[in-house]
Amino acid sequence: MSEKTAASSKKKGGGALLGAAFIMATSAIGPGFLTQTAQFTGTHQASFGFVILASIVLAAIAQINIWRVLCVSGLRGQDVANKVLPGLGYVVSILVAFGGLVFNIGNVGGGGLGFNTLLGLPTKVGCTLAGIIAIAVFLIKDAKAAMDNLAKVLGGIMIIVIFVIIIVVKPPVGDALVNTVVPSTGYSKLVPAIITLLGGTVGGYITFSGAHRLIDAGITGKENLKEINKSSVMGIGIATLVRIFLFLAILGVVVKLTDGATLDSSNPAADAFRLGAGEIGYRFAGLVILCAAITSIIGAAYTSVSFLKTFHPAISEHENWVVIGFIIISTIIMLVIGTTPATLLILAGAVNGLILPITLGICLIASKNKKIVGNDYNHPTVLLVLGVIVVIISAYLGITTFMSNMGSLLG
Repeated sequence: MSEKTAASSKKKGGGALLGAAFIMATSAIGPGFLTQTAQFTGTHQASFGFVILASIVLAAIAQINIWRVLCVSGLRGQDVANKVLPGLGYVVSILVAFGGLVFNIGNVGGGGLGFNTLLGLPTKVGCTLAGIIAIAVFLIKDAKAAMDNLAKVLGGIMIIVIFVIIIVVKPPVGDALVNTVVPSTGYSKLVPAIITLLGGTVGGYITFSGAHRLIDAGITGKENLKEINKSSVMGIGIATLVRIFLFLAILGVVVKLTDGATLDSSNPAADAFRLGAGEIGYRFAGLVILCAAITSIIGAAYTSVSFLKTFHPAISEHENWVVIGFIIISTIIMLVIGTTPATLLILAGAVNGLILPITLGICLIASKNKKIVGNDYNHPTVLLVLGVIVVIISAYLGITTFMSNMGSLLG
């Protein structure tokens, strides 16, 4: 291999590492993420800082475990599951793809909301445009590189815009730091918010988005473990940075609300930006929502389809077209329904809460199976123990949430 070729390969590998981190992070930072963070900040104010801290720690443990097993083995999530128990991978694929489709309908709706807030376009027109932009990425010859680059650009825009709002609203950073360690509302009241954010950060398809991107880029095996860990930590770090920035930006607004005033529940993030920085703040919110929606549409479609590759070779051979079809279906359903399908979202959210302990548990079992990870790989005991703790916590909270949501649907 010539020096020029080697340098080019190294550059592409580095781009894939950062791209995988941004794909994971921006998949986690969707319209639902913005709404949840805004609503929870409005409810818990500075105490929401503890929720962010707890969800970050749990998410980091889950993600590092999963990424290491998948990338060292070179196998996607469903293939690892099939190695652990034949047929299990197909069940996981169906669960993840279903959750990805339903959430992608919400992402398309978020795109419509973003265009409406930013430019005043009708929501259905905005939904259509968001779908078209996402589809355009997969019409490009090197779609994966385009996906990487778009995730980086739009993720960077979100960080910059939210930081500008922080400067304008001047949040009580000291109070937020204190409540991050000792929340004034008490710990027990924050548990529902923790499981919601955990599911939104590494639940369902999200934690696999970056790992599957690294596998597609050929960054696998024990020899690439340093790069795999680096990309995983970067992904969590980027998502964490945006979450902290958004929390501080909205906190700076809600602490100044008087007479029992609350944020507009239909679009709390945009309402907070408007109250904090006027009309330009409202338009900024539209830009953030739009960036979040488009990157999440791309991430959800790409990762969901990557789980379906096991079903038939044709899916892998025509991956881009299948991804495009996935986006088209999501967009059409959103346009037909007209609003976010609440019942489906409740069901998908409940399933999503159960997917994390299942997939993480599978990866922890696989981490000790030499036929999967190889004879020369030893999974760190501390990661294994911490992973088991996260499985137990997320399983308990996931089952509780699932039963509660099913009760709501049936009752």
